[in-house]
Amino acid sequence: MLSVLIWMPILSAAFVGVLPVNLSVKAARRVALAVTFGLLIWSIILLFQFNPSNLSQQFQEYLPWIESIGLTYTLGVDGLSMPLLLLNSLLTVIALYSTDEKISRHRLYYSLILLLNGAVAGAFLAQDLLLFFIFYELELIPLYLLIAIWGGQRRGYAATKFLLYTAVSGVLILAAFLGLAFLDGVSNFAYANTVQLASLLPVGKQLLLLGAILIGFGIKIPLVPFHTWLPDAHVEASTPISILLAGVLLKLGTYGLLRFGLGLFPEAWAIVAPWLAIWAAVSSLYGAFTAITQKDMKKMVAFSSVAHMGYILLAFAAATELSLVASVLQMVSHGLISALLFLLVGIVYKKTGSRNLDMLRGLLNPERGLPVTGSLMVLGVMASAGIPGMVGFISEFLVFRGSFGVFPTQTILCMIGTGLTAVYYLLLVNRAFFGRLSTVVINLPQVKWGERLPAIVLAILIVVLGIQPGWMTVLSEKTTSAMVKTLPAVALQFSDNSALKAN
Repeated sequence: MLSVLIWMPILSAAFVGVLPVNLSVKAARRVALAVTFGLLIWSIILLFQFNPSNLSQQFQEYLPWIESIGLTYTLGVDGLSMPLLLLNSLLTVIALYSTDEKISRHRLYYSLILLLNGAVAGAFLAQDLLLFFIFYELELIPLYLLIAIWGGQRRGYAATKFLLYTAVSGVLILAAFLGLAFLDGVSNFAYANTVQLASLLPVGKQLLLLGAILIGFGIKIPLVPFHTWLPDAHVEASTPISILLAGVLLKLGTYGLLRFGLGLFPEAWAIVAPWLAIWAAVSSLYGAFTAITQKDMKKMVAFSSVAHMGYILLAFAAATELSLVASVLQMVSHGLISALLFLLVGIVYKKTGSRNLDMLRGLLNPERGLPVTGSLMVLGVMASAGIPGMVGFISEFLVFRGSFGVFPTQTILCMIGTGLTAVYYLLLVNRAFFGRLSTVVINLPQVKWGERLPAIVLAILIVVLGIQPGWMTVLSEKTTSAMVKTLPAVALQFSDNSALKAN
C-alpha cells in the first residue's frame, strides 16, 4: 500500500518525460494532475485505515535489497509521517495546478515534480537508515533542476548554493548513519534495530553522532547560521516550487531531526536540549528581525519560514508530550500557511510585475486592484501571526504551552518572535494592499477564479484545522508520547514537574 506513494509518481515521471514521442503541454499537465490527485486520494484512504493508537509502524513492507551492505527496502507509517504524507500529496497537487499552463520544456518540468513527490514520500516512509538517505538525496536532483531551469535571473547561483548546502547536509547525515553502524557493529541499517543499539553507546559517542545529525538536518530546516541558501532559493524559484520548498521539503529537516535525532539518541538529546532551545530562540528572532527589513514580499515570507522553524526546534528541545505533538501540528500549519502566502505573492507578481513593497500600493482597491487576492493575503498573514481561530494560533500556542515549563526564557524570546511576525506582515499588508492604488500598477488584469481556487482551498484548511486541531493532533499524539518516554529519567522528571506547574 505504501509503495504506491513512491513508485506511482516515479514511474509516471518516466512516462511523462521519456516514453511518449509527442505529448502536448495540456496532456502532460493532465497526466501529472491525475497522478498526484490519485495519490492524494490514496493518502486519504490510508488515513482512514490508519490506527492512531497503534504505536508500531503500520502498513509495513519489507524486501531484502543489498544484503552485503545491510540495505533493505523497509517501509512503514506512524503518527510522525502520516500528517506529512498528506501534506506532501496535497501541496504537490496545488503546485501542479498553479503551474503556468504554457510552461516551457513541459515534459521535463512535470516529470521532475512527480519525481520530487515520490522521493519525498519515500523519505517519510523509509524505515531503513540507508533507504531514508537515498530518498533524501534523490529529491535534491529534481529540485536543483526546477530552480536552475525555471527560476529567475539569478537562478544558477541560487540553485548551486542550494545544492552545495544540502550536499553538505547529506554528507553529515550519512556520516552519522555509517558511524552508528560502525560503532555498534551492526550488519544492517533497520531503524527498529538501530534504536535499540544506539542507546548502548557511550554518551560521548552519542553526542558526536548527534552533533552531525543536528548540523545536517539544521541545514535542511534551515536554522541560523545555515539558512542563507533558503531566501535565495525562494526568490529565484517559481511560485509552485516555492510552495513545495517551504511547504514540504523543509519538513524533511524537522522530521529527520525528530526521527533520527531525538528518536535515536534520547540520552544525548537531553544533554544538548538547553543549547537547542537557545538555538531556536536565536533563529526565531533573527528570522523575524530580518524579515522586517525586506522590501521583496517573497523574501519576507522566506525569512518568516526561518523564524517559524525555530518554534519547531524549541518544541523538540523541550520534548514534553504537549510540545512534541504540537511540533507536528506546527509542521503542518507552517506548510499550509507558507504555501498560501507564496501562492498569493505569486499572483501579485504575475498581475503587477513587481514584489517590491516600495512600488505596490492599494491592491485592495475593489475596482482596479486585486481585492480577493488581498483579502486572502490578510487571512494568510493573520494565520502566520497567530490570530485565534486559525491553525497558526493553536499550533504556536501549544508549542509555547508545552515548552514554557522547561525553557521559560527561550520560550518568551520565541513568543517575541511571534509578535514580530505581526509587525512585518502588517508592514507588508499596509504597504502593498491599503492606500491609494499606485499609478505604476493600475488597471490590473483580472484574477480568474481558477487561479484563486488553490488559495481558497488552503484558506479553508487553515480555518478548519484552527477550529478543529484535534483532527490532526490525534494522529501523532500516541507516537510522540512514546518518544517522550524514551528520554532519561532525569529529563522525564523535569518534564513531569513542568507539567504539574503548568496545571
